[in-house]
Amino acid sequence: MTDLSARRLLLVHAHPDDESINNGATMAKYAAEGARVTLVTCTLGEEGEVIPSGLAHLAADRDDRLGAHRIGELAGAMRELGVTDHRFLGGPGRFRDSGMMGLAQNHREGAFWHADVDAAAPYLVEVIREVRPQVLVTYDPDGGYGHPDHIQAHRVATRAAELAADPAFRPDLGAPHTVAKLYWNRVPRSVAEQGFARLRARGAGFPGVAAVDDLPGVVDDAEITAVIDGASYVSRKEAAMRAHATQIAVEGPFFALSNDLGQPIFAAEYYQLAHGESGAPDGERETDLFAGVDA
Repeated sequence: MTDLSARRLLLVHAHPDDESINNGATMAKYAAEGARVTLVTCTLGEEGEVIPSGLAHLAADRDDRLGAHRIGELAGAMRELGVTDHRFLGGPGRFRDSGMMGLAQNHREGAFWHADVDAAAPYLVEVIREVRPQVLVTYDPDGGYGHPDHIQAHRVATRAAELAADPAFRPDLGAPHTVAKLYWNRVPRSVAEQGFARLRARGAGFPGVAAVDDLPGVVDDAEITAVIDGASYVSRKEAAMRAHATQIAVEGPFFALSNDLGQPIFAAEYYQLAHGESGAPDGERETDLFAGVDA
């Protein structure tokens, strides 16, 4: 069995808050168990909508200071999860939030979506070769729900994993390293439906309820290859989500984004193995992302 201190998990996300919503319990669990958990966030989330009215002036169409504020929110969330290694791709502000698909911001100078993948990937190659993770978690090719920065995060993470393993690529960025397993964030449809049923039964105090198909990464249950039981860490996940106060409103086991549509907070977090070998018996889901990997 791999020594827990030798376990190294890298997560690549588009904006501050994505990590807490998708992987907060997983990150807290592995950090508490002594694994090295590294988060790379690709933008500062400058184009996000602001929930608290007292902070509305930070928005991109006003003072345009939301990105700097969200650096602090992310740091607070990481304290809640016990994660000490969190970075921005290429440094804070190297790539700007691109906004939702189809907006003019997608193609502005410096927007992440506008960046060449092979120009952005080396920043992550350097992290991979330094940290040497066995496991990398990011989005699927659609970015979970079609956001340009999520799609680009998938592309950059996938390309960086490929380049990091190539001894001929940029030896100045460190010794080559092969990531053993790459996972995509997922939510099984049955779990999403059960979560929304609980929300409706309880009547969480949001103006509306999101639709199951609006959730990022919802897929048929058969596509799920791994599940992490985060029940012991869901309170940390909720605290991390609260730290992203400009973006998330939390009420008990539910939350809403700026659209005020309630969603369930999942204690268990689900994944699809996209590259590498499963460490579970045939027909079973992994319960440890490191199953079957060497130190």
